[in-house]
Amino acid sequence: MLGLLLGLHNTVLAAEIRGAGATFPSAVYKTWAAGYEKEHRGKVSYLPTGSGDGIKRIVAREVDFGASDSPLSPADLEKHKLVQFPMAVGGIVPVVTLRGVGANHLKLTGEVLADVMRGAIVQWNDKRIASLNPDLSLPATAIVRVVRAEKSGTTEAFTKYLATMSPAWASEVGSGQLVKWPSNVVAAEGNDGVVKALKETQGAISYVSYDRVIHNNLAGVRMRNHSGQYVAASEEGFKAAVQTSDLNKKGDETASLLDQDGPITWPISITTFILVDANPKSAAAASEAMQFLYWTFLRGDSLIRSTGLTPLPTAIQARLVPRFQKVRPQDGQPLNFYSF
Repeated sequence: MLGLLLGLHNTVLAAEIRGAGATFPSAVYKTWAAGYEKEHRGKVSYLPTGSGDGIKRIVAREVDFGASDSPLSPADLEKHKLVQFPMAVGGIVPVVTLRGVGANHLKLTGEVLADVMRGAIVQWNDKRIASLNPDLSLPATAIVRVVRAEKSGTTEAFTKYLATMSPAWASEVGSGQLVKWPSNVVAAEGNDGVVKALKETQGAISYVSYDRVIHNNLAGVRMRNHSGQYVAASEEGFKAAVQTSDLNKKGDETASLLDQDGPITWPISITTFILVDANPKSAAAASEAMQFLYWTFLRGDSLIRSTGLTPLPTAIQARLVPRFQKVRPQDGQPLNFYSF
């Protein structure tokens, strides 16, 4: 796919490559790590500690790459001397634990979801939810909101969506990796911690990555999208969000994928990113991490299918080729990669 880099040097790379950060794409990164290790015997470890921690660790140079669902601005990349790569696209899905309500049964609008998440709607049989779901028998059960405890790119994207849908949310809560949730909530660490708390709590609602919905058989919510259609989360819906966004139209890799137009588009789609040191101390120290990153662009697409995330379009990946050359070791030596 990125054949323009294929002529670079062969070298044997053996040291462990360390990554940390976003829990949203962690299953895919672990799949890539296993595939890379099997093909090249290079060890990759990844700690799903949250986007905020991933940024913190790569800024401190405690890991070889940091992962974040929130892209850094050009100013922050320059300040911290980092290079940023978009890696894949996925979706954040509202999920519920509610007796009698199965996967994709419950329908919500962005406005109603925002009122649920800010504690303005407190019972599942509230008339605003019931009016959207006349075919469901909703119980008079209290709504329990389960949220992320740590700084999270998933939370940032989810709260940005809610702020777009609800002026009340925008003024009272806002958006960010860590927000002050109104009233009492249950807080859990990481996407997987949220899944555990969700399963244990009747009447719960939360937000998790689509792959967790699939692998844990969670009851995802159908959302009304920008075109007015109620849709279930799907890889096709994430691809549709990319196609109608400035990521595809203008090549702006940090463009929002939220609330994009299109009949099948999933309204809470996001891009996830990897950050690496732009000026590592030596080529030897950086080559292994860049080797793995390069391999994911060449081989990773076939492994990512049916995981709950979707690859970036090939044309967008191809535009990332020159970015590998922005990593310039301080010792002046060239980075070495395998020829695949």
